[in-house]
Amino acid sequence: MGRKGKRTKGIEEAHPFAGMSQVNLNAAGVDIGAVEIVSCVAGENSMQIVKAFGNYTVDLQAIGRWLQEYNIKTVAMESTGVYWIPLFEVLESMGFKCLLISSRSLRRVPGRKSDIEDAQWIQTLHSYGLLESSFRPQADLVALRTMLRHRAQLLEHRAPHIQHMQKALLQMNVQLSQALSDVMGETGQTIIRAIVQGERSPKLLAAFRDPGCKKTEEEIGQALTGTWREEHLFVLKQSLELYDFYTKQIEVCDEEIDRAYAMIRPDWETGELPPIPKKKQNTHSKNAPKNYKEIRMHLKRINGVDLSLVDGFGVSLAQTVTMEVGSDVGAKFPTEKNFCSWLGLAPKHEISGGKVLKNKTLKTKNRAGQAFRMAAQSVKKSDTVFGVMYKRFRARQGPAQATVSTAHAIARVVYRMLKYQVEYEAISVNEYEKKYEEQQVKYFKKKAAKLGFQLVPA
Repeated sequence: MGRKGKRTKGIEEAHPFAGMSQVNLNAAGVDIGAVEIVSCVAGENSMQIVKAFGNYTVDLQAIGRWLQEYNIKTVAMESTGVYWIPLFEVLESMGFKCLLISSRSLRRVPGRKSDIEDAQWIQTLHSYGLLESSFRPQADLVALRTMLRHRAQLLEHRAPHIQHMQKALLQMNVQLSQALSDVMGETGQTIIRAIVQGERSPKLLAAFRDPGCKKTEEEIGQALTGTWREEHLFVLKQSLELYDFYTKQIEVCDEEIDRAYAMIRPDWETGELPPIPKKKQNTHSKNAPKNYKEIRMHLKRINGVDLSLVDGFGVSLAQTVTMEVGSDVGAKFPTEKNFCSWLGLAPKHEISGGKVLKNKTLKTKNRAGQAFRMAAQSVKKSDTVFGVMYKRFRARQGPAQATVSTAHAIARVVYRMLKYQVEYEAISVNEYEKKYEEQQVKYFKKKAAKLGFQLVPA
């Protein structure tokens, strides 16, 4: 507009959605806060109706009834902390199709200044089909995923108490960490418990030595000669008690997880489990559940394939990927590229005017993506195909990006296994090297042809 309110010549008013048709006619947008939930639906004459509710369960049910009055079929909401979970579950139980929208995708658009305008903006974008729902696994896996995440938190809470015990021992100059490779192994725990119970003799403490220990009893006895100050012994005692407490809680959690596994799709047949290769035997983490064999059977029944056979994977990583991704991976991710992008293992390309502005992998807290990165770390020194890949990637890209590239390759394999229901069959390194050489020759022939040359064997 000009200075006197007249339209400036050559400039017209902008209508961001002009020429676009609404895709979701019965759509609602919800902005979720800690104490208030604002819902927005479409009214007559392109008007929007907004109503605020509380966050009690009766309020959540009232939201559902209010949305039913306006014949709403789909509801879009932002994933705000954990506040969205109760409303999501209530609306889903009432028959609504709920879309969980990441805050990253909404943060990039302007015009949102209040909770009301947030709800209006979400409803508008959702009605025009401009929002993509975040991935959430099947409903029967959500409860199990919650317990597995809780178990991981219990392990994190237990870890500092192990450090506190090691610190207390060092402050008394008890060099148990030098005598044993694993302080919290069976031998280490026996020695620590004997110290807490009052044993101070290095010779008697060293007698708990495991026969497989490389150090002699005399060397261990020298490491177990301490000052035995009372304040450090007190810290050691309490840290051990807290360690035992969390260990007990983890065991109880494992029992509950096992019961939950048995209730998930019990009518599905497990089939015959493929044998574990010798190189993957006895490679289970000490933090893994003791009943990993039973868990492997449960995962095989849920997925239809055995993910624990993949190089770099074990039962724990296979369990994490299953709960975070779900078994029907093809329904949400049509291609491998979609899957790897969601995992945060593919670079995000931003191109303008033919110029690449950004070509980096986005930072993400995706737990499944982290599991694939852990798998890549575990194979980097192995003689497997993925180990060869990592070494080749590292020579070109550096160690950090090599981990991402190797995780990307493992993720593609897992995607094909889940989508096409095929078991993992590892190829030999020689076979992989031969295939790689053929691809390189084909690539260079193509590049030479573009330049008007022809490659001739030497």
